[in-house]
Amino acid sequence: MPRIVAIDYGAKRTGLAVTDPLQIIATALETVRTFLLIDFLKKYTETEPVEAFVVGMPKRLDSTDTNNTPLVKGFIKQLQKAFPDVPIHQHDERFTTSMALQAMIASGTKKSDRRQKGAIDQVSATIILQSYMSQQSMRAHRL
Repeated sequence: MPRIVAIDYGAKRTGLAVTDPLQIIATALETVRTFLLIDFLKKYTETEPVEAFVVGMPKRLDSTDTNNTPLVKGFIKQLQKAFPDVPIHQHDERFTTSMALQAMIASGTKKSDRRQKGAIDQVSATIILQSYMSQQSMRAHRL
């Protein structure tokens, strides 16, 4: 079964998370410099089948766009062009960074490791993916 890849897009670096082949568990994959992201994903999809991409969409509490929203929308266009046959789902990413920090604190991650923004980006992508998977599971159970 193909994997689902979650993307926590950033101007400088991007956190990635991926499901296992059975799409049960979401795990951190990598933090990639954003200018290398499409190339990284192309290499990844050469060895791992990908069913869909889930891109975290930044929104304010009132659901309006943030300063980063246009960047993410531009990236989604690049992603569609590079992977025309792979569905792309947008998923609300509000609070993922603070949730990632809290998860790292709860798991006993050292303060010095929590300062590494790449680690936070990976955990944020994992939270986006877990949230997306939970939402999909709830939808399936309603049917």
